[in-house]
Amino acid sequence: MTESASAQPRESLPLDSTAQLLTRITAQLGAQLSHVSLNGTRRPMHHRTGGSAPGPATTTRAPALVAVAHGSRDPQALRTAMKLLDRVRELRPGLDVRLGHIELNEPLLPAALAGLGSGDAVLVPLLLGRGHHVKRDIPAAVAAAPALRATIAAPLGPHPLLVEALYERLVEAGWPPEEADSRGSAVVLAAAGSRDPDSAADTRRTARMLSERLGGVPVVAAYASATTPTVPVAVRALTARGRHRVAVASYFTAPGRFATAAAAAAPGTAAAPLGAHPAMARLLLHRYDQALAGALPAHEVATNGHLLASA
Repeated sequence: MTESASAQPRESLPLDSTAQLLTRITAQLGAQLSHVSLNGTRRPMHHRTGGSAPGPATTTRAPALVAVAHGSRDPQALRTAMKLLDRVRELRPGLDVRLGHIELNEPLLPAALAGLGSGDAVLVPLLLGRGHHVKRDIPAAVAAAPALRATIAAPLGPHPLLVEALYERLVEAGWPPEEADSRGSAVVLAAAGSRDPDSAADTRRTARMLSERLGGVPVVAAYASATTPTVPVAVRALTARGRHRVAVASYFTAPGRFATAAAAAAPGTAAAPLGAHPAMARLLLHRYDQALAGALPAHEVATNGHLLASA
């Protein structure tokens, strides 16, 4: 997977300033939240006195970041997740970053949480919307580790950083930026799918945001399982409406069976999954910092199984 920048100059990208601002906010939040405990109290600061040399100080580590991936039989999925977490470590040196899977891959989430013992952790789902895994499976795993002081962050999507990653993956795959004004173009946003209506609403919102990023090109959400329309049906419907240049944007965090099937249904351009795109690493830390600050708009925070509605 390449991480090349889009062919369009960065200064002209409508969401670039938003992404840069979010990066600065994430960095500032990280600096401030290093002094805040999970219970909201401020950790003691250690100051130098007079002109004396600094003495030994007790350093309180920031809570571990546990990225929660779904898991896949495709070996590329695990390699992609590890590469993404390496990017996170580069952005936040010293942060304890770990990986846990809901199924299919080791380490499974219960084992990852057990490895933290009675420490502090923020679980960040590597999932793109609200659904059963976010609402049930992850809180259940936290509830089964009562010694762990844990907070569950919101899923990654919807978010402008995801949209920027989707756009750049399309450009990498051959989407020409000049297509923005073409009446014959369209994009299918291929997602995993869920029976949870909140998950579908999150995917549709991302589709609207991507359409805006593409200058108004229609973007239709489609799914690999659980709900409709499927990717082939969405492609055929767009073609019937005169959209003869249809690309498929891969709304998957990593390669896998669903991502492969979605790409196979593309009549032309098929983008790679989001993977270890730099915007994904920044978003992972943004969700981590938001969870520590208790600022998760439009989603829920779960701490040891107790759901708290956010402001």
